[in-house]
Amino acid sequence: MARIVPDNWRRLIAGAGPQQARKLDTLAALAGLPEGFTVYHDVQWSGDEGARRRFGSVDFAVVSPRGAVLLIEQHGGYLVEENSGLIRRGRHLTEIAHGLGRSAAAISAGLPGAVLDVLLYLPDYTVMDRASVAIDAAAILDASSAQSLPEWVSRRLAKLDTGITVERERAATVNRYFSDSLRLVVDIGSQIGSAEKLYTRLSGGLAEWARRIQVEPHRVRISATAGSGKTQLALSLFEEAIREGRRVIFVCFNRPLADHFARLAPEGGLVASYLQLCNRMVRSTGLRPDFSEPDAFERIAQAFAAMAVPEEFRVDELIVDEGQDFSAPWRDALMRLLMPHGRAWWLEDGGQNLYGREPVPLPGWVTLTSPVNYRSPGEIVTLLNRLRPEARIEAGSPVEGQKVSLFRYRGRDELLDQTRRAVTEAIGLGFSREQIVILSFRGRERSLLAPLDRLGPIALRHFSGGYDAEGNPLYTAGEVLCETVYRFKGQSAPCVILTEIDAPALDEACWRKIFVGATRATLKLSVVASGELAQIFARALENGL
Repeated sequence: MARIVPDNWRRLIAGAGPQQARKLDTLAALAGLPEGFTVYHDVQWSGDEGARRRFGSVDFAVVSPRGAVLLIEQHGGYLVEENSGLIRRGRHLTEIAHGLGRSAAAISAGLPGAVLDVLLYLPDYTVMDRASVAIDAAAILDASSAQSLPEWVSRRLAKLDTGITVERERAATVNRYFSDSLRLVVDIGSQIGSAEKLYTRLSGGLAEWARRIQVEPHRVRISATAGSGKTQLALSLFEEAIREGRRVIFVCFNRPLADHFARLAPEGGLVASYLQLCNRMVRSTGLRPDFSEPDAFERIAQAFAAMAVPEEFRVDELIVDEGQDFSAPWRDALMRLLMPHGRAWWLEDGGQNLYGREPVPLPGWVTLTSPVNYRSPGEIVTLLNRLRPEARIEAGSPVEGQKVSLFRYRGRDELLDQTRRAVTEAIGLGFSREQIVILSFRGRERSLLAPLDRLGPIALRHFSGGYDAEGNPLYTAGEVLCETVYRFKGQSAPCVILTEIDAPALDEACWRKIFVGATRATLKLSVVASGELAQIFARALENGL
């Protein structure tokens, strides 16, 4: 089976419109190509034409095991054949052949010496006069033979492969171009529709800029705001290391983020929270920690820091995420895993420092900063900037999102009722229960929602505290996920209901929890607040939001 990039395409099928559904059908057919082929979909490109900068896209780019490239442009529905070529009627007149040629020219310029060809795929239309179409007739596959698409692609790329002699280097160069230059990285969060596609493209910029840094020894600190693409960068670095045969480890603070990252990362590297890593390292020596002891985690962290590093745990690439939650002793223990020639990355956001820890000193490291949030809609960024003007966040997403909703409460009964109302409002706006996450401002031990199986008619899904035989977290049966701000850090959801917000003032610790919770939302945010904080939210929302 061919490799598909980005590989989260299957979960787009349910919400796809007719045109997108047709392209997803094509992607499913291309996925049936033999192992060794890679299919990139929804590829964006840019290039210079004289003094002008041009931008465009191509539906699919198929790369053979030797590195030959076939660009496929798909057009569904009825088309028109005119003297100027094949065109499509719509709000704009599209000269199809010209657009495909421009895409091929731009990508060829970015891949000097590329062995490249094009295919115009018309699954719903049969061309009557191929001579009138401004493209080689052999490069058209129309409705008369659309069912043979995988075989056609395979045969065409086999012919192109004959002109490639240094296959390993060529294939690596081509795949790096499509993965890096076109910034195609897997979305770390769970989003929907156009917001998902925009976040995947825009925040990939951080993955490109950071990887252009050249320094010896390679020690790079990324200090960037929530939604800037830090974890996307981590994922792309991880994938690149696996692809190039380097040993890699991803370490973060939160177990839920480690679990989420592990589900997206390719096999071949190690993904763990810091304490998971400590436990694994200690167990490799034959010791079995007793987690019934109150200081068990502190003891295994100390044991890891004191033990000699086995050779099998030495790595070429060390990626630390959530660095603001780490300590200097943890830094020292981790750096022992890195080989002398290895590369180290430290990703952090001081705004998400929920535990009030001092920044870890990294003397001599190159630092890249980014205040741009590509994930959160404009409505949410505006609210956050009104709540804390000195923390100024730059909005990088063109998505404005839904209006932020405020629900006020006094006491337990009103808290539960207003949270339920917020969920009901979200469902009424069209969000499915799986797209809604309730985030408690409090920790699990103090949350009034944590013990509940239901919120009125709505079944809640909680982390049970246990794991299956493969180490995956177990959740209770429910429809709407109920988590805490602490555990959901590093993840996202289309609709977030930030609830149990109650504090005497908007101090630094309170602000950080609001910031983390609000920036988990990719389209809609509702806040359920009490007391002085409810007044602060109301004033911010009335002030022009």
